[in-house]
Amino acid sequence: MSREIIIALVGRPNVGKSTLFNVLTRSRDALVADYPGLTRDRQYGRFQFRSSDIIIIDTGGLSGESEELDSHMEKQTRLAVDESDIIIFMVDARDGLTPADEVIAESLRRTGKDVQLIVNKTDGLDTRTVSSEFYSLGLGEPFSIAASQNRGIQSMLSDVLKKTHQYGDTDGEVEDFRIETDEDDIEADTEDRSVKVAIIGRPNVGKSTLVNRFLGEERVVVYDMPGTTRDSVFIPFERDGKKYTFIDTAGIRRKRAVHEVIEKFSIIKSMQAIERANVVIMMIDARTEIADQDLHLIGYVLEAGRALVLAINKWDGMDDYQKQLIHKGLDKQLPFVRFAETFFISALHGSSVGKLYEAIDKAYESATKKYSTSDLTRLLEMAVQSHQPPLVNGRRIKLRYAHQGGMNPPRIIIHGNQVNKVPSVYKRYLTNFFRKELNSVGTPIKIEFKDNEDSNPFKSSKKNKRSVKIRR
Repeated sequence: MSREIIIALVGRPNVGKSTLFNVLTRSRDALVADYPGLTRDRQYGRFQFRSSDIIIIDTGGLSGESEELDSHMEKQTRLAVDESDIIIFMVDARDGLTPADEVIAESLRRTGKDVQLIVNKTDGLDTRTVSSEFYSLGLGEPFSIAASQNRGIQSMLSDVLKKTHQYGDTDGEVEDFRIETDEDDIEADTEDRSVKVAIIGRPNVGKSTLVNRFLGEERVVVYDMPGTTRDSVFIPFERDGKKYTFIDTAGIRRKRAVHEVIEKFSIIKSMQAIERANVVIMMIDARTEIADQDLHLIGYVLEAGRALVLAINKWDGMDDYQKQLIHKGLDKQLPFVRFAETFFISALHGSSVGKLYEAIDKAYESATKKYSTSDLTRLLEMAVQSHQPPLVNGRRIKLRYAHQGGMNPPRIIIHGNQVNKVPSVYKRYLTNFFRKELNSVGTPIKIEFKDNEDSNPFKSSKKNKRSVKIRR
């Protein structure tokens, strides 16, 4: 898999950046709607386009005032631009060219990055006329779209991605987010490679201390002050003949607690670390309550489909009553990750840290294990016999066979009739059934459905024959 393409959306307030962001990430709506705290004063989304994995950043609106640009644009936006491969600079067709647009364009030209000028809100307007004045910005030919109407976005995205030649031809529709993987193409991307383990969590939770405990030496800076780690650090390591790569990430915290400019951009490194990892260790501070940020981070791990291990740190010195409260809090707030093993550790003193290696190995094995079609189909038949799918309009949903469609996370593709009407409760039942029967530990399992009727090559011909008889 090639590295992610990073696209930054830049422009004045209310030019439609967030609308475009929502359109492009509609297959990842949870990242937009459910995880606002994860992105602080920016929103980060991800989607797939052909063979490219894309991270898109919705930045805050820029006023174009010189003083603010000096402090905000030249520091925050430049750091965001440095992380990105492509910049989408959005302007408003109905407002026309403004002095603020000119100031922002001048700053973007100085970056040396690929910039695509997008003229938004062109619905009901003559696109050639409204776009003509924006040529004076010196950013090449502007592209006209109407984000709120979902018009022009498909061709715009193809054109934008062609600016980076390494990603090849991207002609196609923007809906082509998901890449289907045939069973014959399933190959673990782990041969002769180490198990990549990302260690994530809020600042000062003990991530760097845990890495140092793993390594047995002071390889990562540890300081009792939140935000010491500014970037993701990749550290190769070998233990008992097994190769690992630990990824120590910058801490992520709520936006009102973020003051330093550089920390505002460390989140993308943490997101990339999750994407590149095979297993994620989510660290939670036992001495603080489980916060929304913890839930947001775990949610992103699940969206990315990565194997998960929970490490409750700073467990040493706690009395029985405090420990009981923590257990209750975990049961109440994290029921959706019961597939992940949970360990109560002290990274500082080393208590129970050694158990994490076994959990990493088990989670990695479960996430990358191959299953035969016959075995998965047999389990599907067992699941159906134990609990039949419901009736839909008097017809029984028929689940015929299953095969593996991918790994890390395991994807199980189930073929049948009327599968697009399978209720969510039955999907959860199948997910839990397969997880139990496959002895899967520490990794989410993705269940997907394909309708046999839609893939029937004779379906259309049968309809044609019937129509011919009617005409006769």
